[in-house]
Amino acid sequence: MFRYQLIIFDWDGTLMDSLSRIVQCMQAAAQDLNIIPASAPAIENIVGLALGIAIRQLHPSLSDEKVELMRQRYSFHYIKAEAAPSPFFAGIPQMLRSLSQQGRLLSVATGKSRKGLSRVFGAHDVGALFHSSRCADETRSKPEPDMLLEILQLHNLSPAQAVMVGDTEYDLEMAARAKVDAVGVTWGAHDITRLRRHNPKVCVDRVEELSAWLHDDIA
Repeated sequence: MFRYQLIIFDWDGTLMDSLSRIVQCMQAAAQDLNIIPASAPAIENIVGLALGIAIRQLHPSLSDEKVELMRQRYSFHYIKAEAAPSPFFAGIPQMLRSLSQQGRLLSVATGKSRKGLSRVFGAHDVGALFHSSRCADETRSKPEPDMLLEILQLHNLSPAQAVMVGDTEYDLEMAARAKVDAVGVTWGAHDITRLRRHNPKVCVDRVEELSAWLHDDIA
């Protein structure tokens, strides 16, 4: 019997190696509007937040109209760049398929829009591995707990029956607020010091470590 019946993953920076593309597209969107682009570290810091919230955090002086225009330009550049899809981190597809074969329920809680997640599901042919998902345009943004609570309700599970895997403190704070255990991965946007602020069960440095930890999850 598995302790965690449901494993919920963040997407960008956790499963997919897309941070550099996010940075490039956010900077291109700013340049389109004659706005001084934010630095790469600043942009990496907001990965995982809903897009409008992320833009507002990067450029707090923008009007609502400019935020919306920048959101549109970012989406334009990202969709264009994704003609060559961002890759998974090495070992991620194998881990997901193995967990699925093990009979685990898999889900996604992401800052992407529903259209964006559907696009990458199709590009990588992995959508069938996931039993549910929640996106930033469907509920409140991380670090609010709503994504996780809605996923738990969908599967009729308690917080103790799920674990959240993510690369940012927004993922781990969301988990803590939903009373869901969490695993931090250090190959993404936020460093281990920030991840540990929210008391994850473990932080891992390699996909192999994550896979072993999840596969060995016996109650």
